[in-house]
Amino acid sequence: MRKLTEGEILSLTGLLKMEKDGLAVSKAMQALITDEDLKKQAESGILAMEGRVKGMQQFINENQVTSTGEVQ
Repeated sequence: MRKLTEGEILSLTGLLKMEKDGLAVSKAMQALITDEDLKKQAESGILAMEGRVKGMQQFINENQVTSTGEVQ
């Protein structure tokens, strides 16, 4: 795969942060939901968000987007 540009890395970082923040808010809000149907929809939304976060993390790891060299 070609090396990502700085703009693409910034976009990927922003998307990952947005999904992570949305996931945290959704998990916090889930505890407040009392309606069963709405609670099921919230749970499926959380699962979808977790899947997107894992997908982005997998993409970053598989394509070595970040370097993890040793500190000398």
